[in-house]
Amino acid sequence: MPGRANEQRGETTRNSRAQSLGDGELSRVGWVRYYFDGDRWEWSDEVARMHGYEPGTVTPTTELVFSHKHPDDRDGLLELLKRVRDTHEAFSTRHRIRDRHGRVHHVVVVGNQLRDDAGEIIGSDGFYVDLTRDVRTAQAQVSHEVEDIAARRSPIDQAKGMLMLVYSIDADAAFDLLRWRSQESNVKLRDLAQQITVDFLGVPHNGTLPTRSVYDELLMTVHLRVNHGESQTADRS
Repeated sequence: MPGRANEQRGETTRNSRAQSLGDGELSRVGWVRYYFDGDRWEWSDEVARMHGYEPGTVTPTTELVFSHKHPDDRDGLLELLKRVRDTHEAFSTRHRIRDRHGRVHHVVVVGNQLRDDAGEIIGSDGFYVDLTRDVRTAQAQVSHEVEDIAARRSPIDQAKGMLMLVYSIDADAAFDLLRWRSQESNVKLRDLAQQITVDFLGVPHNGTLPTRSVYDELLMTVHLRVNHGESQTADRS
């Protein structure tokens, strides 16, 4: 398959960066890939654990992945997968999964177009955010946090507030998502946060939030617009 060598190198980089996110408490952010050719899946250690598996013990398949979708959400997600296969569109969804032990997880999943070296779309490349700890308090925290987004001095806090508003997540989950994108793209966290703020504030709207897919696309491509010069390691300043 074209670009397979690059994909393998990218997977090694992803896994090494994911380890730094998974030390101690399990990370709530992980990556997932779906290839149209062969109906093939890959997921990070974090996403495996969200589904109740130790890393490396199972190979994700469409049947396995959808066996973990909450019954009330499964049909809509199967339709979404069919649409992604037919149209190759980017997507985002918020739904529930049941892990191997029967525990319900509330997750946000965002998928972007996965391309090979020739630029052909060969699948979907995205991330999971596990919101399980936040589901009872997220809305109250979002309302409190976004009140003063414009007045915040820290670029990271501004970007966190915007992610909280768009994805209805708490501050910790928003930071996990920022840090994941920073490490995934090898762009300094502060630079990435500044660009997210610029991008999100630049989205035209008439007083209501635009379709979330607009923000998904900006978030997944933000590193392409950062004027960062040399690639830098993510920080937590």
